Amino acid sequence: MGLFDALRDFSLLTWLRDERQSRRLILLIVFIALLLDNMLLTVVVPIIPSYLYSVDDEAAQSVRNQSMSPLSPSGTFQSIVSLYDNTTRLTGFSPQMSTASPMTPAPTSVMPSQNKSECPKADGQLLNENVKVGLLFASKATVQLITNPFIGPLTNRIGYQIPMFAGFCIMFVSTIMFAFSSSYTLLFLARSLQGVGSSCSSVAGMGMLASVYTDDEERGNAIGIALGGLAMGVLVGPPFGSVMYEFVGKTAPFLILAVLAVLDGALQLFVLQPSKVDPECQKGTSIITLMKDPYILIAAGSICFANMAIAMLEPALPIWMMETMCPRKWQLGVAFLPASISYLIGTNIFAVLAHKMGRWLCSLIGMLLVGISILCVPFAKDIYGLIVPNFGVGFAIGMVDSSMMPIMGYLVDLRHVSVYGSVYAIADVAFCMGFAIGPSAGGAIARSIGFPWLMTIIGVIDILFAPLCFLLRNPPANEEKMAILMDSNCSMKTRSYSTQGSSYQLGEDFDPESPE
Repeated sequence: MGLFDALRDFSLLTWLRDERQSRRLILLIVFIALLLDNMLLTVVVPIIPSYLYSVDDEAAQSVRNQSMSPLSPSGTFQSIVSLYDNTTRLTGFSPQMSTASPMTPAPTSVMPSQNKSECPKADGQLLNENVKVGLLFASKATVQLITNPFIGPLTNRIGYQIPMFAGFCIMFVSTIMFAFSSSYTLLFLARSLQGVGSSCSSVAGMGMLASVYTDDEERGNAIGIALGGLAMGVLVGPPFGSVMYEFVGKTAPFLILAVLAVLDGALQLFVLQPSKVDPECQKGTSIITLMKDPYILIAAGSICFANMAIAMLEPALPIWMMETMCPRKWQLGVAFLPASISYLIGTNIFAVLAHKMGRWLCSLIGMLLVGISILCVPFAKDIYGLIVPNFGVGFAIGMVDSSMMPIMGYLVDLRHVSVYGSVYAIADVAFCMGFAIGPSAGGAIARSIGFPWLMTIIGVIDILFAPLCFLLRNPPANEEKMAILMDSNCSMKTRSYSTQGSSYQLGEDFDPESPE
């Protein structure tokens, strides 16, 4: 009996029970959720274009082979089939041929033994892949865009725990579907289902962080760390997917992600207790009112247009590389590695630095850098020429995301009620609009006027939008001092902000040095 009690009170479990309300543990859960979500988001980037092209190419080649097999000879030639050696001879009166000459049977294989991803023809079939791949990639963001306005208010009513765990369950099903789907329809359905799960995880995760990190500087640091999980997913996803697809197959990377997702779900189940309804202690500002706030719209626009740049690259860049560079399969994913590494660097550096230099300035510089870097992408002649512009794109988007995500929470504290589900639903809507419009419109534009013009259009848009970030330099409050008086049953500490950016706490229990 003593041994049983000792095992039951194992130190790790005890620590988890004691630390259930710890902000660090919540941050860890959000970090892992965003990591796996974005690994699934990006692991398909190098796999899907090549996989769909190979499937469509085999189907087209099969049709061509069938159409090239005549039912009867034409002209003055006649075919004689030898049942002895299974050869075919042509007889006729051509001066360039003997009366009976052997003819090699039509090959039944689709291609000779060579890498199918090397040097595909830049024909209509390859160009059509831009549209198909773009629509498939955009389906996730489109569904997420539709779902977000419902998830935000839902978190205000039932808390963040249940939507967070629901997001895990949906993501797990989507990952399994990706692993075993072989048709475009099923892949499209799996990608769309991922949008619902991602909406639950991202909105609930960011809202949870904003609710427990009430100090503006601490909130910026915490969101920067959480975005580091997003960056790690973006970093690992494309090279992981391309290498596994090249050497193991399409199914393997998704099964590995499914196993990791199960571990994350177990952690959420034990720590967050998702069966418990935990509504907010006060009624938050409606999502419609928040969407009418011009400062929130500017911040959301920065997130949207910055991420639209990389969203347009994801489906179009691999196909453009297949047209111009003759890459191997693993190179299609490795091409995104500089952007992923620099995004990870940017989010970690500017999570702290942006608060000191001014988040509006950090975002303004980031938008300009995104535009300039994206304009340089078409000048690359090989995969090595993509390193610098892709590095610049990822680093700049890291600057924008690590600045604008905390600003969304700051604007709610300053101008509205400090309940964060709806405002981070708007932030996620902006993110999704970039990843919905980017791939779908980008694929069509790349097909009609070419990849270089596509990069020019989005680069100019980012540069023109950048000056609007100046308006976030000193946003006015609805009142000079915006304070949120909490219900007596709510233990969450809140901060208020004056128009000059100084902050103070209403309440007798406030301790400025307290870490919790």
